Amino acid sequence: MGPPPHNTVPMRKKLWVPIAVVLALVVAAGAVWCFVFRDDAPAEVSLERATKSLDDATTATTAAGPATGSAGSGSAADGLDGAWTVDPTIGSFSDFSSSFAGFRVQEQLAGVGAKTAVGRTPEVTGTMKLQGTTIPAASFEVDMTSLTTDDARRDGAIRTQSIETARFPKATFTLTEPVELASLPAEGEQIAVDATGTLTLHGVTKSVTIPLEAQREGNVIAVVGQLEIPFSDFDIDKPSAAAVLSVDDKGVMEVQLFFTRTT
Repeated sequence: MGPPPHNTVPMRKKLWVPIAVVLALVVAAGAVWCFVFRDDAPAEVSLERATKSLDDATTATTAAGPATGSAGSGSAADGLDGAWTVDPTIGSFSDFSSSFAGFRVQEQLAGVGAKTAVGRTPEVTGTMKLQGTTIPAASFEVDMTSLTTDDARRDGAIRTQSIETARFPKATFTLTEPVELASLPAEGEQIAVDATGTLTLHGVTKSVTIPLEAQREGNVIAVVGQLEIPFSDFDIDKPSAAAVLSVDDKGVMEVQLFFTRTT
């Protein structure tokens, strides 16, 4: 028998080297995408997510005065008439299962790429009135100075740039047209309505119509909505910073509110 082939083992090792390098590059690229380029902004508001926390909320508000019994039966005869107030005790802001208001803006960051900047605050107060199948009045106020994002530098910047929360600490919405419901919604039924009113933001007041979705679970009414806000409509300048390459000329206002009846 002749001698064994030369360099059999070394050749196999040589073949594995480029394969290992390629695999390492793939893993590294995935890690970069996951931790740098991936947009990990909080999900947009949705009624499905909002109502996930309402089982516990319903139990917690069982003994909450006027809302007990009448708001939980789902019978049109019982009615839902009265004042319904934003309830800050429902859910937790840490996982966005509570009431909140905020914004979403698309931006391009140096060395990072496209990102969705999201700022939110649980500091929302307000009341809506129900009379039969009509909402004749509603008003809300947001403490803009408590808005927070995932970056403390951005939080500081919006105090003096863009929405300038230091100069304009409050945003408000007041219903100017009654909201007419086709019928009194049953418990668990999702409805969609438009709320027309005056929005005051950045010291400017405009008439807007906000598309909303709502659902009642027990003694709690959940409401979510989004509205595109062109910056120029409210005299809002785009923020400027070395790390910010560009920012959209519009943003999205979003709300998630939980109501319980107070009268």
